[in-house]
Amino acid sequence: MLRIIIINGPNLNLLGRREPEIYGEDTFEDFMIHLKGKFVDSDVELTYFQSNHEGELLDKLHEVGFHYDGIILNAGAYTHTSVALADAISGIETPVIEVHISNVHKRESFRHHSYVSSVAEGIIIGFGLRGYELAVEYFL
Repeated sequence: MLRIIIINGPNLNLLGRREPEIYGEDTFEDFMIHLKGKFVDSDVELTYFQSNHEGELLDKLHEVGFHYDGIILNAGAYTHTSVALADAISGIETPVIEVHISNVHKRESFRHHSYVSSVAEGIIIGFGLRGYELAVEYFL
């Protein structure tokens, strides 16, 4: 059984309500039902964690980073500010795929830099929620 966790950072709990023109109208909880259904015949266990607090994201990375087969991380705004998240990813063994729903390079210039990218296995940007599916497919 392949164990994969999706970790979402700040404000991603507002998906479906926050800026639907950028992020779409689906909640992440509804999307998780779709995602689990898509991979129901695969030998994969998908779990989900979201927090608006940097320390909780760090704690979760530490908790799963030696026991899971893959981490799909959308660190939200912490992508552009958190050296601590980059250090946590460097310190764990589980590979991390960085995912962003929107194409951050078509947005404000401060979103063009990621502290996560240099320590991630790969990056998926701008494909909406489908980016999470692509990340699961990578691990499979």
